[in-house]
Amino acid sequence: MTAKEDHLAIPPASTYFMVEEKETEERHTLSVVVDNEPGVLARVIGLFTARGYNIEQLTVSEVHHDRGVSRITIVAKGTPHILEQIRSQLRRLVPVHSVADLTLDGDPIERELALVKVKGEGEKRVEALRLADAFRARVVDAHTGSFVFEITGKTRKVDQFIQLMKPLGLIEVVRTGVAAISRGPEAMKV
Repeated sequence: MTAKEDHLAIPPASTYFMVEEKETEERHTLSVVVDNEPGVLARVIGLFTARGYNIEQLTVSEVHHDRGVSRITIVAKGTPHILEQIRSQLRRLVPVHSVADLTLDGDPIERELALVKVKGEGEKRVEALRLADAFRARVVDAHTGSFVFEITGKTRKVDQFIQLMKPLGLIEVVRTGVAAISRGPEAMKV
């Protein structure tokens, strides 16, 4: 092989031959402690909206009435880089006291509550009750033609229960979103 042929056999170092690696998206649960005052939630949501980030789940509740502090739990998906940007930008907001990525901190305890309304007639009624028992869902309202089940657990469990209720006559679903807390004796900074 001549030097000229050898040169042609090896592709040149060029950007056309570079393979771009994509970071995979991850699902993270963030806990944000904020002042409990008007407009704070709008500012947090505005941060996500302005940058084109999506919030999969959002729950808010006052956690210290005497201190006027609320906790916002956000479930978001993104690449590690985007999730770091979200955490950093949340920390810069004035009413934010602290931000914790519960997913990074370890295996958080996550639970969700759902109310699931299902038609209940004949064999499908019996099957819906049997499945509810297997999933430890409680009947919180019953009529001759329908049930309302209350189910609590991890999001995956709630999703599975809802999928199984679809062929049995699923009518309506209401979900709270994730409530999450880290494991261990430490409390989140307020």
